[in-house]
Amino acid sequence: MYLSRFLSIHALWVTVSSVMQHYPLVWGHYDVCKTQIYTEEGKVWDYMACQPESTDMTKYLKVKLDPPDITCGDPPESFCAMGNPYMCNNECDASTPELAHPPELMFDFEGRHPSTFWQSATWKEYPKPLQVNITLSWSKTIELTDNIVITFESGRPDQMILEKSLDYGRTWQPYQYYATDCLDAFHMDPKSVKDLSQHTVLEIICTEEYSTGYTTNSKIIHFEIKDRFAFFAGPRLRNMASLYGQLDTTKKLRDFFTVTDLRIRLLRPAIGEIFVDELHLARYFYAISDIKVRGRCKCNLHATVCVYDNSKLTCECEHNTTGPDCGKCKKNYQGRPWSPGSYLPIPKGTANTCIPSISSIGNPPKFNRIWPNISSLEVSNPKQVAPKLALSTVSSVQVANHKRANVCDNELLHCQNGGTCHNNVRCLCPAAYTGILCEKLRCEEAGGCSSDSGQGPTPKGSVALLLPLFLTSLLLGTASSPGF
Repeated sequence: MYLSRFLSIHALWVTVSSVMQHYPLVWGHYDVCKTQIYTEEGKVWDYMACQPESTDMTKYLKVKLDPPDITCGDPPESFCAMGNPYMCNNECDASTPELAHPPELMFDFEGRHPSTFWQSATWKEYPKPLQVNITLSWSKTIELTDNIVITFESGRPDQMILEKSLDYGRTWQPYQYYATDCLDAFHMDPKSVKDLSQHTVLEIICTEEYSTGYTTNSKIIHFEIKDRFAFFAGPRLRNMASLYGQLDTTKKLRDFFTVTDLRIRLLRPAIGEIFVDELHLARYFYAISDIKVRGRCKCNLHATVCVYDNSKLTCECEHNTTGPDCGKCKKNYQGRPWSPGSYLPIPKGTANTCIPSISSIGNPPKFNRIWPNISSLEVSNPKQVAPKLALSTVSSVQVANHKRANVCDNELLHCQNGGTCHNNVRCLCPAAYTGILCEKLRCEEAGGCSSDSGQGPTPKGSVALLLPLFLTSLLLGTASSPGF
């Protein structure tokens, strides 16, 4: 019996050792990625999780208006100044470049005077509502990093909704409501972002702050991204590590700042008074001179570069990942489930690189007479290995208490520091880490971590530290392979 057990352990060790020589140090900290950040000293490079640099995303969008013929100038028409309804000598004519106001002027460089702007047709079909949808699409998932800023050339609208989509415009959800009277327009009490907190940061609010009608110095509407970041990173965003930690472990928070499309719903133009002046409808219209959307391509922390080619944004994926968002492992690199990179542990993060499939690195030695006995092995320290595994089929791998609620999920709450989620009930952690999501260093529980305590990447060549994770992935990966 003891001889059989010894031979089983020896065979497993030989197999794991032959496989591990093909596996680089893949779940340690990022060692090639750096991010440009802004400090009081200016721009500096910070070695952290892989992500593209934040940039002006309006350079890459496509704009769509609904109704499509809402832009003024076809046919030509005159419109009045907001401040003076009797000054109606302004003209919009789509056939004359100097008098045309097409949608692309919402995103152009403001280089000539007066400002260039898009303008809608006037409200000449009263009492039919003058409503416009402006949809901004990227055909790519992006992460917002700064305030969305909309500058109106006309008065700011009395009623407006900013919406977002995470599925390329198939479904929409509100980001924020804007109105001169929130209770009347949307049956919501007015609020500002300053009324929120860490616990209510995802609340959808209606604000009256940006709907004061027409005044010379009040043309801008904000959707405050940075003010929401400040709940976690501090008033001047100096503690970005705290924000990154929250984004890493809270999917709803991360998704809140993630979009594929934005939609500006203009529901009622600036009136400037209680009642609509039916005799001077040419003074009511929408005009937008600038829209700013700053963000970065979402690459799941697996890329530092996002390229724009053939009118399409694509991440240049690292870590053996692929796809427009680096959202899956490359062929022959599916040795463990794909996982996004992680900001944790701060400051270097965890790459969560896809590793080679066992089939792609050759067949390890077969031990047909010994391998079946592996499922009966007992280990003196059960915390160092996965729960007992039955090797007949993958579907038979069960954790003893199968009634427990989900603890981990590679999409919702993914395991950190190279841990893998097993049956949604526990994270299988590398030997140097512990905790529900492998978020803690074991040496911290033992009373402190020295410089060589294992903090950071697992030391190269330390097979003993890597063995628990590899035993688990190896057993799961080969359980259903006939003849192995």
